[in-house]
Amino acid sequence: MVGEYERAFYGSQYAAMTPLFEHYGVQLWMPEAGGRVDYSSEHDEHAMTVLGLSSKREVTRTSIRVRTAMAVQVREQGRYLGGRPPYGYRLGDAGPHPNKAHAAWGRRAHRLEPDPQTAHMVRWIFAQRLAGHSVARIARALNEAGLPCPSAADPGRNRHRAGVGWALGTVTTILSNPRYTGRQVWNRQRTDKDLADPGNVILGHKSVQRWNLPDGWVISRRSAHEALVSEADYIAAQGISAARGPSPRGDLIGPPKRRYLLGGLLACGGCGRRMESAWSNGKPAYRCRHGHTTASAPSPQRPKNAYVREDRILAHLPALHLLLTEPAGSQRRRRSRRGIDVRYQAAEDAISYLREQQIILIFDPASGTLHVGIGEATQTITLKTS
Repeated sequence: MVGEYERAFYGSQYAAMTPLFEHYGVQLWMPEAGGRVDYSSEHDEHAMTVLGLSSKREVTRTSIRVRTAMAVQVREQGRYLGGRPPYGYRLGDAGPHPNKAHAAWGRRAHRLEPDPQTAHMVRWIFAQRLAGHSVARIARALNEAGLPCPSAADPGRNRHRAGVGWALGTVTTILSNPRYTGRQVWNRQRTDKDLADPGNVILGHKSVQRWNLPDGWVISRRSAHEALVSEADYIAAQGISAARGPSPRGDLIGPPKRRYLLGGLLACGGCGRRMESAWSNGKPAYRCRHGHTTASAPSPQRPKNAYVREDRILAHLPALHLLLTEPAGSQRRRRSRRGIDVRYQAAEDAISYLREQQIILIFDPASGTLHVGIGEATQTITLKTS
């Protein structure tokens, strides 16, 4: 029995749930239907559809009103709307809640205030960045000094994180957070509703958080809390993160984009990790650092980085494509009128085939060879890369 339709169904949920109700013999009683809902009645089906649209419309209107009010509170009042305080801050008391009803219940407003244990670390990170140090060097210095990372400094709210040390992404997140300038910022992230399974829409949607572009952020007009860095220093730190240096041709057209044809198709035969794209001597290449990052000092026992240039692999791809697509007994030469061997396809065709079949090339740095598994890895093709 449902007293209010809005609390039970939304949008097309009724149409998705009706087959289940009928299958398990569940009856549905609603005031709008005057009692029991007849699943086979077109009148009841039409009424439920209209109610679902009305419910969806009301939810959308409520969401717009709430988000608009929150944007005004941040922009005009600099109000703290909740959530985890960024590293370097803690929550402080800001007096009674501005809403009289909430204040009568004893609720208090909050604002950000510098954390005496971590605020100086944020200032130091920005100072190092402004001095021209890389993000990796900053993270490595923090790890070598044994200073706790944000998840280790507040383990109570970071139980899902290991807290083993500073990572490159942690330092980058701190350097890109505009709240350290003293202004309140809201709507940096949004929650989208994606299909849980595109092949089965009955499963509904799942919540996925994504970052908004800076033009969608809501920033307070005036300072809302004590700043850890000035706005000028914050802007300067963002400029250091941008690409530096003039265009190679000296004109207004930027440098050509780096293109990696085999991105995601190579794995390291030494450790099994996917090889990452890297630009080497003006040419695309791939490397594996075996799990090492520049945020920590390298271990003497760590194997050397594995490198392979892309052009050395591309030369073998047409032959590889032939071996993968033709039976062993039919690999005879076929020439055109001009004598060109037409068995070999272009490298782009071979790459497309590898991606469609989800075939991974395994590079063995010790022998400088490529291994391609076929089927359940019972047969292997080995190609020299140099």
